[in-house]
Amino acid sequence: MIVEDLRDLLKTELPDAIRDNPELQARVLQIGARSFADRVDTDKRFDQVLDELKRDREMQNRRWEEQKADWERRWKEQNLKSDRRWEENDRRWENNDKRLGRIERSLGAMGARWGLKTEKSFRKGLAGILEENFRVKVLNVNEYDEEGEVFGHPDQIELDIIIKNGLLLICELKSSVSGSDMYIFQRKARFYEKHHRRQADRLIVISPMISPKALEVAGRFAISTYDDSSDIEAL
Repeated sequence: MIVEDLRDLLKTELPDAIRDNPELQARVLQIGARSFADRVDTDKRFDQVLDELKRDREMQNRRWEEQKADWERRWKEQNLKSDRRWEENDRRWENNDKRLGRIERSLGAMGARWGLKTEKSFRKGLAGILEENFRVKVLNVNEYDEEGEVFGHPDQIELDIIIKNGLLLICELKSSVSGSDMYIFQRKARFYEKHHRRQADRLIVISPMISPKALEVAGRFAISTYDDSSDIEAL
């Protein structure tokens, strides 16, 4: 009962006593400081925590920006390297194309010269076989087409003529014959007939390689074709 009365007395009298007694106020504050942080100190600590968080965030942002800048720099450097490599490859391809072009032109010129030589050798050899084995006369005729009747422009016209028993046989002796070759031969034969005023008894193509298109054209113009010189005996 005494304890409760004492508590009630403190509740009613202590506030006024603390207010009127500075020494008592100081004592109460000293006792309370042991259990509770001072408000100013608490605010100060809170501000410190906020400042530390702010500094950490700013540091993270700086690191992120630095990392981002580093990535962008590396990306640009890589792109520059890639561009230089592509440009270098383009130059190499261009140089290779130029070299290939020169090689192709050289090979083309060589092939043309070799083709002419081998074609003449083939014609000469086949003409020799015909004359030796079948007693025919093979004449190589070269004339100039001033009006461009055969090729559409003035050019040299070459034909092989076989004379057998008074017959005129206009021939084409070639290692290979295409459809366009057959058309040209037909125009050359008509050119010869027109300018010599003599109709050929037969038009003949002798070649070991006659394309299907050439055979089709030959049938259209009644041109006889032979893929073996031994067949000429049937003439």
